[in-house]
Amino acid sequence: MTEHTPTPGIHHVTCIAGDPQRNMDFWVETLGLRLVKRSINQDEPGTYHFFFADAEGSPGTSMTFFPWAGAPAGKVGSRQAARTAFRVPEGSLDYWESRFDEYGVDYDSRVERFGETVLPFRDPDGLPVELVEVEIGDDDPTVPWTAFVPEEHAIRGFHSVTLWLPDPEPTGDLLRTMGLEEVGTEEAEGDTPGDERTRFAAGGPVGKYVDVLPTIPGGRQGRGTVHHVAFQTPTDDDQAGMRDAVRSEGLNPTQQINRHWFRSVYFREFGGVLFELATNGPGYASDEPLDALGERLVLPGKFEDRREEIESNLTDVTIPRAEPVEADD
Repeated sequence: MTEHTPTPGIHHVTCIAGDPQRNMDFWVETLGLRLVKRSINQDEPGTYHFFFADAEGSPGTSMTFFPWAGAPAGKVGSRQAARTAFRVPEGSLDYWESRFDEYGVDYDSRVERFGETVLPFRDPDGLPVELVEVEIGDDDPTVPWTAFVPEEHAIRGFHSVTLWLPDPEPTGDLLRTMGLEEVGTEEAEGDTPGDERTRFAAGGPVGKYVDVLPTIPGGRQGRGTVHHVAFQTPTDDDQAGMRDAVRSEGLNPTQQINRHWFRSVYFREFGGVLFELATNGPGYASDEPLDALGERLVLPGKFEDRREEIESNLTDVTIPRAEPVEADD
């Protein structure tokens, strides 16, 4: 096996949405994440690319979307990242259930999973999402955004992704190659179709878990589904080593692609889920001041010369605004 640095965990997750304003309102106002970058799909510049994260866009916190107005609904199923879970502080799920009631969010009853309490819900496009209560230590690397949600309840980056696969074993071997360790297996609960859930853990504090489940029903990419899952390879050397390791397993990763805020390598794992390896730099604050992230449409590289054309094809959106909320006494 090629020598390489293990991944610390998830870097970002990218999904497909429908109406851009509805997507923006939900992820900023309802869930309280910060819009840290407003840009375009660099492979299809006729649509936005939104990045929602913690206050500083820290690695392991950004949920990103390609919103296509009128996009057909997808179907969550086999060969997909079927669930994306976020960390929230212990004791905050009562707050989130009340908030979901207030905002009309579709959510399910809590479940226990690997000793943790999980609150499943769906965004307006039907994307399955979860909140997981965890202990947040003083050394936690995430920086909560408190414009809409108080700090003691705010989302604190990724907890995990759940992969639905026709045969989880080859993917499990790949995850081990990437530096994750199998840490447990238990009976699947909730609406997942498999009999057993196997958990793999990376070494980082955020986005460290990947769960795999066997499933047969086929999925269909579209609105309300995950497009790809990106894993941290913090430096170019880390990424090159991981790329070689993935190739040694018989997969076919791309060459490095410059995505402006990070550099990326893509490949489909054995079950068909699109994986990305992403560097941690230069980061979302490399082209905007930290206190102004997301305020303007950023067109990276060659796209700036096409600004007038690109802007004319994009729907106007308004970023939700609020005064910072006070913490509970």
